[in-house]
Amino acid sequence: MRPPHSKRLKRAESEADHGPRAAAAGARRWLLVATVLASGMAFVDGTLVNVSLPAMQKALHATLAQMQWVVEAYALLLSALLLTGGALGDRYGRRRVFGIGVAVFTAASLGCALSGDAPMLIAARALQGVGAALLVPGSLALISAAFPPQERGRAIGTWSGWSGITTALGPVLGGWLVDRYAWNWAFLVNVPAGVAVLLIAWRQLPESRDEGVEAADIAGAVLATLALGGIVFALIESPARGWSSPVVRVGLALGLAAGVAFVRVERRARAPMLPFAQFRNRAFSAANALTLLLYAALGGGLFYLPLDLIRVRGYTATAAGSMLVPITILMLLFSGRAGRLADRVGARLPLTVGPAIAALGFALFAWLPSQGSFWTTLLPAVLVLGVGMTLTVAPLTTTVMNAVASEHAGIASGINNAVSRTAGLLGIAAFGLVVTAAGSFHAGFRQVMLASALLAVLGGVIAGSMLRPSRGTADRPGNR
Repeated sequence: MRPPHSKRLKRAESEADHGPRAAAAGARRWLLVATVLASGMAFVDGTLVNVSLPAMQKALHATLAQMQWVVEAYALLLSALLLTGGALGDRYGRRRVFGIGVAVFTAASLGCALSGDAPMLIAARALQGVGAALLVPGSLALISAAFPPQERGRAIGTWSGWSGITTALGPVLGGWLVDRYAWNWAFLVNVPAGVAVLLIAWRQLPESRDEGVEAADIAGAVLATLALGGIVFALIESPARGWSSPVVRVGLALGLAAGVAFVRVERRARAPMLPFAQFRNRAFSAANALTLLLYAALGGGLFYLPLDLIRVRGYTATAAGSMLVPITILMLLFSGRAGRLADRVGARLPLTVGPAIAALGFALFAWLPSQGSFWTTLLPAVLVLGVGMTLTVAPLTTTVMNAVASEHAGIASGINNAVSRTAGLLGIAAFGLVVTAAGSFHAGFRQVMLASALLAVLGGVIAGSMLRPSRGTADRPGNR
């Protein structure tokens, strides 16, 4: 219990509640620049590396399994530690933890570029995941604490749009750097960007925190890592090894046991990394349920789409990596407007219609004709999916952040980011079973896209049924 008359705690609570008014307009602009740039580094690394894998494998004389771990080590640590990153920011200062995350990520990027063998690269990638887990939730938490409620949707929309741009351009940038220079440049590009963010954070960003948050939940973080690692390992390895393989069974058993232990530990912990009480808020629960289903569809579907374009339709790797650029343009132009729409009419409408439009895009991918130009076959599906995601992303993020008090912004953004990352991991792994069972890659690809459409529709239905038809500011703590 906190002393009710503590001047220091009252001042901290006042800063948490009224920090948006205290942050000057100039500081808010610099904050957006820093958070967009930092988050962009983390998001780009999730996609840029994929097109660099062949060059890495050849240069490092690595096995295919080692290249898979180059991708999974980053994604796994990022997914498992996002909640801890948000809690650390709330407790010790969001700007401070954000800066530490940027520094770790930048140093790890340099380590990746200088790696002389696959194990060193895998270790550096894991460290990158740790840094990203600190900086990503800090980005949204800093925005939520610095912008007043009436401007928050637009600010988050701007962040979402530019973050989406960097994510989509990652494969294009990676292919260009590898083709023109070497695979190392896919990581070296992060170093000057990281240094720039650190300078901005040091000179311009305001600090905010929640003095009532206790120490980080290390036990929860370890159990979350084991749970995700075991389950993802079993899903990925089972097509090749079979479910009867002792290694697969041990991995699955370890993951499930760690998951059960995680839930029990979190329910009893004084300062859990996953506070289940937050899910009593209908808006928060609805937004995260939609995030889980939609990002499982997106992560799984868009993982297999470039493979189908290359294997079946004869696209080059660079062309396949470039095909999501139209989505990037849509998010750049309209994410801010989608955020303002949520501020004006509430989140229920965009979070019901947006996923339905995205589902139509996935369905169009499933029925792409084998012949035809990009403009008449692929582009319509890309545009429909882009419209759906643009209408959904900013209102979804705004709903998550508005559903909790501002002093809990870090853990809220951490939960939502962890859900989206976990959804992508599980979607890619689980859809691999669908592709294997289909008998041919192209048939499996079509089933994956139809499954993605089903998940998107289901997410929209859940959001539409759980969110109340109220204005954007109504879905705030206490308005349940």
